[in-house]
Amino acid sequence: MNKKVLVQDLGLKDYKETWDNQEQLFKETLDLKIRNRREALDLETPNHFLYVEHPHVYTLGKSGDISNLLVDEKVLAAKGATFYKINRGGDITYHGPGQIVGYPILDLDNFFTDIHKYLRFLEEMVILTLAEYGIKSERSPGETGVWLDVGTPFARKICAMGVRASRWVTMHGFALNVNADLGYFDMMIPCGIKGKAVTSLNVELGKKEVDLVDVKQKLLKHFQVLFEAEMIEKTEA
Repeated sequence: MNKKVLVQDLGLKDYKETWDNQEQLFKETLDLKIRNRREALDLETPNHFLYVEHPHVYTLGKSGDISNLLVDEKVLAAKGATFYKINRGGDITYHGPGQIVGYPILDLDNFFTDIHKYLRFLEEMVILTLAEYGIKSERSPGETGVWLDVGTPFARKICAMGVRASRWVTMHGFALNVNADLGYFDMMIPCGIKGKAVTSLNVELGKKEVDLVDVKQKLLKHFQVLFEAEMIEKTEA
């Protein structure tokens, strides 16, 4: 079992370009697993963790409802945003500058073969990170992601999640609002859940901006402990 995870920060990068990158890494790992099975080999499968910020973009998951996007593509274009239908679970999600997006492309055979546990661990990574900033966050029953003030009229989502898995290889991941422009969430029904607000870490802390690098390091620290992984940072793009 290979518990090494190659970490790469892509910076600000186009959604489609990053999606293609994910798909390539995903396919390479799947192909290796298939070869191992067919040829009775035991070649080590890789694990990746991509960090990225995207220009303004809305993505709709396989089971999503397009009516949860409240504007047409002309309005999106005027706001400098794009739209994609994609192959993850979940409904509609927004990505944009000031939001930390993480795409773990893991072979769960290297860790544990349980998608439910995988999602709970990603949520726990975010919950533990926010706690370091004095923010109490939690899960909301039946709603994947990380929330504040669950069960109250002030419930608000700070981190969205949606993953795809095949043969225990994962892709897509999480989006944590750190310095996000929350105005862009007004053009959709976030994750298809009506009547729930969204928030961002800087808003909760009453700050103009939170250091993204610091948040990323904290997330990786908790990921490493939860997954019992060895994180290896790749510096070049």
